[in-house]
Amino acid sequence: MSDAKRRRTGDEDISELRRNARQTYLAQREAQQLALLRRQVAEEAEEEERLGSKLTEAERRDFARNRETLRLAEARNAIDEHLDGYLLPDVDGNRASALTKRHNEREKGYDKSEVQLWEEEQMNKIKSQVKKPERVNADDYEFVFSDEMAINFQSDGMPDPDKALLERQLKEAEQKVKTMEDVRKSLPIYAYRDELLAATESHPVLIIVAETGSGKTTQVPQYLHEAGFTKNGKVGCTQPRRVAAMSVAKRVSEEMGVRLGRECGYSVRFDSKITPEVTKVEYLTDGLMLKQLMSDPLLSEYSAVVLDEAHERSLATDLLMSLLKELVAVRPEFRLLVTSATLNATKFSDYFGGAPLFNIPGRTHPIERLYSSSPEANYLNAAVTTVFQIHLSQGPGDILVFFTGSEEIESAAEYIQETSRKLGSKAGPIIVAPVYGALPAEDQQKIFMPTPPGHRKIVLSTNIAETSLTIDGIRYCIDCGLEKQSVYDHKRSMNTLVVVPCSRASAEQRAGRAGRTGPGMCFRLYTKYAFYNELQMETEPEILRCDLDGPMLTLKTMGINDLLNFDFIDPPSTTAIAASLEHLYALGYIDSMGKVTKLGRRASELPLDPKLGKALLAADKYGCVEEMVTLVSMVSEAGTLFFAPKDKKVAADLAKQRFSEEAAGGDLIAFLKIWNEFTENEYSQGWCKENFLDYRALNRVRNVRDQLQRLCDKVELPHSSSGISDHVKILKAFTSGYFTNVARLNRDGQSYSTVSQKLSVFIHPSSCMARKQTRDRWIVFYELTSTSKEWVRSVAPIQAEWLTEVAPHYHKAKQVEEWTEKKQSKGTGKVGVGR
Repeated sequence: MSDAKRRRTGDEDISELRRNARQTYLAQREAQQLALLRRQVAEEAEEEERLGSKLTEAERRDFARNRETLRLAEARNAIDEHLDGYLLPDVDGNRASALTKRHNEREKGYDKSEVQLWEEEQMNKIKSQVKKPERVNADDYEFVFSDEMAINFQSDGMPDPDKALLERQLKEAEQKVKTMEDVRKSLPIYAYRDELLAATESHPVLIIVAETGSGKTTQVPQYLHEAGFTKNGKVGCTQPRRVAAMSVAKRVSEEMGVRLGRECGYSVRFDSKITPEVTKVEYLTDGLMLKQLMSDPLLSEYSAVVLDEAHERSLATDLLMSLLKELVAVRPEFRLLVTSATLNATKFSDYFGGAPLFNIPGRTHPIERLYSSSPEANYLNAAVTTVFQIHLSQGPGDILVFFTGSEEIESAAEYIQETSRKLGSKAGPIIVAPVYGALPAEDQQKIFMPTPPGHRKIVLSTNIAETSLTIDGIRYCIDCGLEKQSVYDHKRSMNTLVVVPCSRASAEQRAGRAGRTGPGMCFRLYTKYAFYNELQMETEPEILRCDLDGPMLTLKTMGINDLLNFDFIDPPSTTAIAASLEHLYALGYIDSMGKVTKLGRRASELPLDPKLGKALLAADKYGCVEEMVTLVSMVSEAGTLFFAPKDKKVAADLAKQRFSEEAAGGDLIAFLKIWNEFTENEYSQGWCKENFLDYRALNRVRNVRDQLQRLCDKVELPHSSSGISDHVKILKAFTSGYFTNVARLNRDGQSYSTVSQKLSVFIHPSSCMARKQTRDRWIVFYELTSTSKEWVRSVAPIQAEWLTEVAPHYHKAKQVEEWTEKKQSKGTGKVGVGR
């Protein structure tokens, strides 16, 4: 044999080996993927049987699609197994298999050998060829094509579309996993993985200082899981906001290659996607972790907890630090990791007795900071103007705009889209993506979707995007320099949501969002002087400015009675703690000795403000639990229930008036009317649109209500109903919790004076009671807000005599008699006084 021929033969052998190896690998890979799909379908069948109607439509569609994919894959395999063929036996091992197949086929009635079958096929191929006819004077005649001249072709079969679909899905899944792995390895924290795990093994408490974009939120829990920390428990990662907990859990489940709710899931107020005994990594709000500590002070289900975004100093996170500090002392094997995105982490280290700091650099690029030359009076208009300045003059890259709340975000979104339509072809296409806490989960995920080529995405966010969320592609940031804070005035017992300047630390966090993928620009809608002279260095801890009734009840329920000497990282004032204890006593949650009562323990089981909890528990006495469950769910959404398009404002106002005809029960009964009609119309989105009601807000009410109904069973609250026609029972139950939020009409016939603090207040224009021609003498309200005036929202009329019935320990009969005997004016103008 010549060298050339020998080389050619060798090359052919190698090619054959490669081909065989590839075919073997593909067959094994297909079998593995099919096995995984079978297991997933089996698990989904179990979950569908367990949850039943609780599954969402999206989950049902996913389950059905997976079942159909499995059926088609197995059907295709069954077809392949029954295809006829032939084998040419060789001299080695294939001879035995060929003889075996031959023997089996004889039993089926075949009596031809493999060689005969092969020869027969070759003859058929030869016969199918038509002999080329001789051309005699062919050019003299018109060519005619006859059937006899046609060549016979033998089909090898059309590609199986189901098989092609399965292969494409497998390929996409493999590519997605590969991409996820590449992204994980590209994060700055990956280079410190081994050092981080070693430090965690050596120290019960570790303070991780990690800049924005380092990957701490998504990777640290996974590292702990991969290192074996979940063998005897799960890893919990707390988040200050529910949006962050839900979105991060979804991302991590994709990185882990599992379905959300299985090995990785989330738990937030009134929503949860976890599987007991299966979930190993759980993202949850800090408030939910507090609730778990109340029922299980040792957190026996957890082997490690990551307190994420501790620098935000939320109330629940501060309380968790205090409680987990005690837990670490009694559970030596437990691990606590506290993460902070700012350099003030030394405060945390000192609090935990000199816990080591573990620094991880971020991945930021140079950022140019631009300040407005003069203060902007209307920052919303200024922000929208800046959006289009960037869009029309700057290069590619998405824009992130910070606002203070959902109302501003929705207004800005409408303004931006309207301006974009007016500009037409002068400006490139844009995608407006809002994100805030009350937005549905599916809408929140839009901010993470890749921006299509030639488009620019404009993300409108509250301060949730400072550190809790990482959005790729942002190159420009617009900072209004403001944020909303809940501030509680202990002297006036008034909780208000106010817009205040953000801190310098927050402003720098916002600017950092523009430098994750390349050089960025931050446009600040305030002056450089204001940044250095008017903004505080750091945000004031929430525990120093909030209503402490809920936190104090939580600590009391856990058996912590000496609250003045409790080890807070930043202790509240003695005045604030004392005022809170007085409120809890007035609500009947603690006795004169400061011990938690049975009523207080029942209230602590409810994820509600203590006042709302009392209203719900009192509904049992008045036989209106069902109505109060609805009302408690509705009042938190009162500000977002109605919408009024600019071109249909009159129609929207008329629709709103229809629900509050005669306003006999005020806003509270109007809320119940809305809910009843929503349910009677089978939760119809079309009905909501016709009545100018926000469908998403009512769906949130529906979810909260479902959860509260289940909790009523937990606290042994029977499901009684009075019907909404019995206003008195419902309003008495509500006043049982809000007896401090009572006001009586002033002599001017328009304003009211709160009985607890003598504060002059006005009914908010959005209330149906603001349109009444005759003012009621006494009202109860859900909340008080402060803008140009002190406004009360979600208002209902009451009788003064009720106060001694629902809160005799707070409102004394003699005082109520004095109030009712005082003569009041019938008001001025068109507004009179009701009886």
